[in-house]
Amino acid sequence: MATITLTVFFEDPFWVGVVEREEEGALEVARHLFGAEPSGPEVHEFILRRLVGLLDHPRAAVAIAPATARPANPKRAARAAARALAQRGTSTQAQEALRLQLEQHKQERKQRRRAMRDAEAARKRQIKVAKAKARHRGH
Repeated sequence: MATITLTVFFEDPFWVGVVEREEEGALEVARHLFGAEPSGPEVHEFILRRLVGLLDHPRAAVAIAPATARPANPKRAARAAARALAQRGTSTQAQEALRLQLEQHKQERKQRRRAMRDAEAARKRQIKVAKAKARHRGH
């Protein structure tokens, strides 16, 4: 069973939404920038239209311990819900997943830049060799 949580908070200068999906002992996190403070209908529209697309992208997952299911005391459940509403920001597990995802993107960018730099160097080398040959021929 998958559990999806959306947390919207202010991270100067933007409003950020962090979506956490807990499924089969793994936590996947996606981040969405809202920009200005989102209204209730905007958040609802985001959930209906963009949430599924955001979660479909491959993400780095963090392994977590499975939650134990036990009958909840109604008063304890109410206190836990109030604490969850009062809490701002993301969980440390979500922060870890975001960090892993950023590291993964960083490595991919590094590899792409390196390949482009090598291709450009090879192209310049080919031009240099062609000019040298043309000079040797006397043209």
